[in-house]
Amino acid sequence: MGRRLHHWLPLLVPTLVFVVLLGSWEWAVAQGWLRRLLFPPPTKLFASAVELARDGVPLGKTLLDHLLITIARIFGGFAAAVALAIPLGLVIGASPFLDRMMAPIVGFCRSVATLSLLPLALVWFGIGEASKIFLIGYGCFWVMLSNVIAAMRLVDPVLLRAARTMDTKPLRTFTHVVLPAALPRIAAGARIALGVGFMVIVGAEMIGTTMGLGALIMEARTFYRTDVTMVGMVTIGLLGLAISLSLSQLERRLMPWMPAHSGAGP
Repeated sequence: MGRRLHHWLPLLVPTLVFVVLLGSWEWAVAQGWLRRLLFPPPTKLFASAVELARDGVPLGKTLLDHLLITIARIFGGFAAAVALAIPLGLVIGASPFLDRMMAPIVGFCRSVATLSLLPLALVWFGIGEASKIFLIGYGCFWVMLSNVIAAMRLVDPVLLRAARTMDTKPLRTFTHVVLPAALPRIAAGARIALGVGFMVIVGAEMIGTTMGLGALIMEARTFYRTDVTMVGMVTIGLLGLAISLSLSQLERRLMPWMPAHSGAGP
C-alpha cells in the first residue's frame, strides 16, 4: 500500500491542489467576492468550452478548428528551426574557432524580442501563414542553435580522450561518443524552443488572422467575452503540457541510457 501511495503521490498532490483552487474560485464568485464578468467561475468556463466546441466563436469556427490551425503553425516554424539549427549547431560547436566567431551573433539575435519583428514580418511576407511561421521559426531557431552549440561544447573531455586512446576514428567518435553525450542538452533545448514558439504564436495570431487560438482570444476581447479568453488560455496551456509530456516520453525512448530527469528542462 505504501509503495502504491508513493507511486501516485506526484499525481495526487497536484490534482488535489487544482481541485481545491477551482472549488475556492467557484465559491468566491458565488459569494460575490469576485465579479462574475471579470472572473467567470469554472462552471461558466466549462459551459463556454462546450459552446466553443459545438458552435464556435464566431459561429462556425469551433475550438478544434482554432486549435488545429495553431498546432500547424507552431510545428511548421518549430520543425524548420530544428532542421536548420541542429546541423548548423553541430558544426559550430565542433569548432572552437567558429564558436568564438558566432557567439556575438547568436547572443545578439537571441536577445532580439521575436514579436518586435512582427511589423517587418508583415511587410516581408504579408498577413498570410508565412509571416507567422517565420516569427515562430525565428524565435525557436536561435534558442535551439545556442543549446546545440552548448551541448557540443560541454561534452565531457574524458569521453573524448578515452575514444582517442582506443584509436577510434573521428566519424565513429562523433556518432558513438559526442552525439549521445550531447543529445540530452539538445533535447532540453528543443523543449525550450517549443515553449518560445507557444509564446510567439499567441502574439502573431492576434494580428491579420481570424483563425488560431491567439485570434480567438483577440476576438473574445473585442466582445468582452472574458470566459472565452480564459478558455483559449487554458487550451494553450493544456496543449503545451501535452506536448511537453510527449517529448519527455520520446526522450526516454531515444535516450534510455540517461536518467529520467536529464532532458526535462534548462
